[in-house]
Amino acid sequence: MSTRKLPLKRRLTLAAAIAATAGVLASAPYASAESRPRHSGQVVTQVKTAAAFDFASGESPENITVNPDGSVTLSMLGISAGKAPELVRVSPSGERTVLVTGHAGDAFTGNARDRWGNVYYNVFSSDVSRSGVWKLAPGGTPERLAGLPAGAFPNGLAIDPSGRTLYVADSVKATIWSVPASDGTAAAWLTGDALAIDGSSSRSYGANGLRFHNGAVWISNLSKGTLLRVPVAADGSAGPIRTVTTGVWGIDDFNFLNRRSDVVFAALHATNEIAVLYPDGTKKTVLTAEDGIASLTATAVRGDRLYITDSSLDQTPHEPKLQQGKINFFALFDHSVH
Repeated sequence: MSTRKLPLKRRLTLAAAIAATAGVLASAPYASAESRPRHSGQVVTQVKTAAAFDFASGESPENITVNPDGSVTLSMLGISAGKAPELVRVSPSGERTVLVTGHAGDAFTGNARDRWGNVYYNVFSSDVSRSGVWKLAPGGTPERLAGLPAGAFPNGLAIDPSGRTLYVADSVKATIWSVPASDGTAAAWLTGDALAIDGSSSRSYGANGLRFHNGAVWISNLSKGTLLRVPVAADGSAGPIRTVTTGVWGIDDFNFLNRRSDVVFAALHATNEIAVLYPDGTKKTVLTAEDGIASLTATAVRGDRLYITDSSLDQTPHEPKLQQGKINFFALFDHSVH
């Protein structure tokens, strides 16, 4: 949408809508995501493949972190028979560096980075001596920071802005674990039915994606199709669980437009869609399989760039890749002026 064709009053309204995204969700009413706002123009354009991977070699991207230099860190599942999971850095030019290679049969899931450049990542393994949260310091070697109980499935991973506490979504045990970055002892920070697997769903994962944002831990429940917000109290304990959005079936990981905004870009694994979740609980589908995305697992945003991990788990032939698109901010917020 060209601002030259808009009256001044409408341009000012759009600008105010963009600026007002900070902190809106905390006071906005929670609603079902079935109601979709109207938009003129395409929210995400210029979708292209930033990096392609070899599924047969275990290269199936699961999670993503955008680094300050514009590179990204990807967790590779390593699910192909006899293949090991990897933690991979992809530079803005597409050059790849393997940071960590795991054990065949394990899987790397969520990853996060603190302000000092330490990289944290989850390992799912049937071997309890490997399952848990791992840390890679700059120039260092991988070390396990915290173990998790047998049967746990560490998935989403987030770190608070201070770098003191990590949060881990357990997709099987209906638990969010907290792990101090200093001593690495895992403790059950939050449990409850809102995190559990929906018994009537064919999807076998509950709490899945995880982000620390604006003083709260945000969690997606894949099988229940919900996005949750849990404030962190001054003493570090979990506040009451609030349902932000419902009806986002198969929601995997997600990310926010920026540090101030509560607008969410969510990867819907079950339906091969990218959806924008707005502060009032409404949803807008902005990308579908027709845009070349498949078996989505996570999103990341940097400026006007949207990054998407396509695991290709449910696609034949398997074509895993990292996708990149451009965010059209006027289309993104155009519903506010209708």
